[in-house]
Amino acid sequence: MILGLVLFGAAKLPVEQAISMTHRQLYFRAVDFNPALRDQIGQLAFIAGLSGFRSLVADLLFVQAYVAWERTEWGRVLFLFQQATTLQPRAVLFWDTAAWHMAWNASAAAMRDPKQPRLALRIKAQREYFQLGKDFLERGIKNNPDRPQLYEALARLYRDKYDDHEHAAEFFAKAAGLPGAPGYAKRFAAYELSSCEGHEREAYDRLHALYAMGESERPPTLIRLLQKLETRLAIPPEQRIRGIDVKSLER
Repeated sequence: MILGLVLFGAAKLPVEQAISMTHRQLYFRAVDFNPALRDQIGQLAFIAGLSGFRSLVADLLFVQAYVAWERTEWGRVLFLFQQATTLQPRAVLFWDTAAWHMAWNASAAAMRDPKQPRLALRIKAQREYFQLGKDFLERGIKNNPDRPQLYEALARLYRDKYDDHEHAAEFFAKAAGLPGAPGYAKRFAAYELSSCEGHEREAYDRLHALYAMGESERPPTLIRLLQKLETRLAIPPEQRIRGIDVKSLER
């Protein structure tokens, strides 16, 4: 079977060379299929990369990663997603799911690990999984700089796992600036900025600009944060938003 894959790939080589320029224009990162990479991603994935079955094998690896997740085999989940993302670097779902499993699921399991009685070592393992999730998202963004989903996912990771509001604001803003971004990305960027010391005025200006756009941009969180910043910045009473009961909006 391996010989058949290689022969089929050889037949497809001229066609793949003809479309390589298009791939580069679509932000594909070149994958150097050398022996070192074979050791990292496994023989099957390595041969798939050479033979032209990258998409099919990547999908199969994704399914296997799901099964490994159900069995809480975190090392295998990591290995399989490393293979899948290498074979299909433009598959945003692969990068996003890999990061979610590492930074959310595996990190939570590490903190609950009954085999590790020492809290310090559980925290260390948890942070290592945070970093693995972050690495998946950063590499995913390098391969997909035109897609907002991974910027948003990285913003959430900074917010929820690192309590880093400044970087969270940065990546929500980057997501908001791309086509197809969710409508809340710009608001979330301003929300996170409001928690950054020294950026209160910038956050106020952003929130106020959103507020001025009309009712659709005035959820309770925005109003609450805007009123809080009005107090912190000593905004004159006549310039403050008026007549809004945040508690009534939340009901």
